[in-house]
Amino acid sequence: MMARLRRAWERLSLYLPVLLMGLLALGTWWLVRNAPQPPQPPQERPLRHEPDYFMRDFAVRNFDATGRLQSEIRGTLGRHYADTDTLEIDQARMRSVDIDGRVTTASANRALSNADGSEVQLFGNAIVTREPLVRPGHAPLPRLQFRGEFLHAWTNDERVRSNLPVTLTRGADTFTADSLDYDNLDQILDLRGRVHGTLMPPAPPPARPAARRPAR
Repeated sequence: MMARLRRAWERLSLYLPVLLMGLLALGTWWLVRNAPQPPQPPQERPLRHEPDYFMRDFAVRNFDATGRLQSEIRGTLGRHYADTDTLEIDQARMRSVDIDGRVTTASANRALSNADGSEVQLFGNAIVTREPLVRPGHAPLPRLQFRGEFLHAWTNDERVRSNLPVTLTRGADTFTADSLDYDNLDQILDLRGRVHGTLMPPAPPPARPAARRPAR
């Protein structure tokens, strides 16, 4: 009897390492399957074209490095879009001053401006006006105004474009066209489509008072 038990134990001892390795592998698989997963980094969601904040009855001002006011934007309601970093403005009123001190104003029912106000699209009753400027030693710059249902203005580059009918008034002269491309720095005015112009004669110089002869 003891001999049979001894032989059975010897046979079992031959397979015991294999059984232990199988149990160890099974336990490892179970632990890996049920272990908590490491936290995954949050995936960045694509930005949607939706306002991330609103402003009511606001004013935004930009200054240069010396503290000089460069531009100001006002409106009754502003909506900022983070995906394009643009500001949409209802009842927009804008004002900018160049380095020569010439003032440019703009207004529209709705406007779309980039972050620093250097590029503005005006929609509905759009008006851009450059006030006259008198500089010592230079010819005076007359008042310049653009009117239309859409105007695209670059304040730093002094450019105005429109693919819709527009009216341009320069001093006493008036032009109308189906579209416009104006570059003040290069002094180029491109009017396209049905173009009409009214040129007023220059005002005569003021008459000098007649010299009086001395009484005899």
